[in-house]
Amino acid sequence: MSRDRIRNLGITIGTFPTGKHNAITDVPGVLVGHTTLLYDQPRVARTGVTAIVPRDGAIWTDYAFAGHYAFNGNGEMTGMLWLEESGMLGSVIGITNTYAVGAVHDALISYWVDHGKDDGFLLPVVAETYDGWLNDINAFHVTKEHVYQALAKASSGSVDEGNVGGGTGMICHAFKGGIGTASRLVSVACGSYTLGVLVQANYGDRSLLRVNGAPVGRDIDHHQIALPWVTSPWDGSIIVVIATDAPLLPAQCKRLAKRATVGLARVGGTGHNSSGDIFLAFATGNHLPCNCSTLRSLEMVPHGQMNAFFDAVAEAVEEAILNALSMAETMKGLHDRVAYALPLDQLKRVLIHYQAMR
Repeated sequence: MSRDRIRNLGITIGTFPTGKHNAITDVPGVLVGHTTLLYDQPRVARTGVTAIVPRDGAIWTDYAFAGHYAFNGNGEMTGMLWLEESGMLGSVIGITNTYAVGAVHDALISYWVDHGKDDGFLLPVVAETYDGWLNDINAFHVTKEHVYQALAKASSGSVDEGNVGGGTGMICHAFKGGIGTASRLVSVACGSYTLGVLVQANYGDRSLLRVNGAPVGRDIDHHQIALPWVTSPWDGSIIVVIATDAPLLPAQCKRLAKRATVGLARVGGTGHNSSGDIFLAFATGNHLPCNCSTLRSLEMVPHGQMNAFFDAVAEAVEEAILNALSMAETMKGLHDRVAYALPLDQLKRVLIHYQAMR
């Protein structure tokens, strides 16, 4: 069965309507670009970089309110101390493998300088998960040029998922994982808004995987589809980026970031000891010019109307992870190790059986 998004398989997650592309790019002004590195010589590459570009690229000079949350902190997302201090995001977001954080961080600063935006001080946001089971991570494949390519490719519309960009070599619930995305439309008393999510999914035990509540990982166990590990597995990590065009303040963005935990838990993520489960939310509803010297008038969604956003985050994170799984393809990598794709035909049979038993 060919790979497809989870909703196209007839599996509907939650009740909120989706945006046109059911992707983070449904949030106006949010662009996504990937550079994917797949080759075997001179050393095995199964890696890449994904760039999330807010405000059609104007984020360097027109900041957005933001907040973050670490469910389990065995991982890295740079720039979080200043983001916590200021409540603002002022850079493109890069997502890559663990050993490429420095290269992507340097490249984003270089891009900022090369494009004449260097009137000030920059602490870029770069996040990672570890792809060293399939990728020869010690070869340091990701370079400045690859980051520039991802930025050049950044666009609106549909987003490539699965074995692409930073998610190329990732493994999720012992199936092939990677990049996934989803969106939700949220209507509250003060207005109608779009909320989008992008994940780099590289975490989780097979036995814990659930799809729409069904214990899929127990049914499609290692007897059905081999695990990628020949020894004890590591726990892996997940990066979640949440975007919305709602006018939210930093504390509200942090509240959104925390709710990514709910979507992760629904799929079967429990924040294991060596997992880096790090979440970032930003909101473009207020404009924050970086060199503004006058008072700013801000808007905010009342806290009493935030419940719909919390629910939307949980749904979108859940669906984005499942899209990463359903779109990823079986991959052979370093030392001929294999991470098998979630078998979609078996998935549908398990869900039909589960529904019949309820």
